[in-house]
Amino acid sequence: MDIAVVILNWNGLGMLQTYLPTLIARTTCPGAFIVVADNGSTDGSVAWLQANYPAVRTLCFDRNYGFTGGYNRALREIDADYYVLLNSDIEVGGKWLEPLAGFMEEHPEVGICQPKVLSIAERDRFEYAGAAGGFIDYLGYPFCRGRILSNLEKDSGQYDEAVECFWATGACMMVRSALYHHLGGLDELFFAHMEEIDFCWRAKMLGYQVWCVPASTVWHVGGGTLPNNSPRKLYFNYRNNLLMLYKNLPESVRARRIFVRMLLDGMSASVYLVTGKWSFFRAVWKAHRDYRRLRREEDPSPFEEERNNIGIYYRSIIFRFFQSGRKLRWSDIEREL
Repeated sequence: MDIAVVILNWNGLGMLQTYLPTLIARTTCPGAFIVVADNGSTDGSVAWLQANYPAVRTLCFDRNYGFTGGYNRALREIDADYYVLLNSDIEVGGKWLEPLAGFMEEHPEVGICQPKVLSIAERDRFEYAGAAGGFIDYLGYPFCRGRILSNLEKDSGQYDEAVECFWATGACMMVRSALYHHLGGLDELFFAHMEEIDFCWRAKMLGYQVWCVPASTVWHVGGGTLPNNSPRKLYFNYRNNLLMLYKNLPESVRARRIFVRMLLDGMSASVYLVTGKWSFFRAVWKAHRDYRRLRREEDPSPFEEERNNIGIYYRSIIFRFFQSGRKLRWSDIEREL
């Protein structure tokens, strides 16, 4: 089997210099090869790669097509049985790829999987983007095993068993290439953020499973392209979450859940307004405006009922989080899923 480990780079020279050597040294799985797809960088990334790692295949695009467009263009040019979408700010552990590949080979019903994702800054703590497997509540709010909203747990081996989840992190996601292309890749309307959740949701509706395989561990910097306090990141998260719900919820519940979600968005926008965070208020307003415009370009789910709903929490994770005094942990809700 051939496994393409594909890094999408945009002005990430520093990250490549820091983490690519370790990736090359620790990617020892037979059939694996590394590709860097460059999204129109202007920081000398391509020249550095060609000078220092000429054996690493490099794909160069004329501009920044975002996470979605960049990967779609790259993976159309790569022939492999499996793809691993890997952020440039990931440090992989030793023999990181073998558990993922072995799990996929042994379980043909699994279309997508991810490793355990820990933080570079605090190496024994889960990282925001993915942790030990992604889940979602009925209103579209994502959370993780090991990370409930802003509450990040320490890793003491409590989540070292493989588990079926709802979504896998785009920071390090392994997917069958045939499934990737069958789904048409990532939705390019999203540009960045929430696209991997939408992708996993669509895969699940076809009957595939999504798993976290903690026998593989990576460490993630996070926030490399857009920091967590960026209004632009907030805009993408709000807009794309609504698009995701519109595309994937069945007609029987779609309108009601999106209406509730937009009300909650409006409440958060009001808080930004009264606290003087004008750029964040505008980001939410613009996200809702653009959602209404862009949904005309999306096809809503054709299914009448929810399908393969393992990993959906049919309560409000936001309410439970604040009810707990912001101390909610995975163990508090695991039995409720």
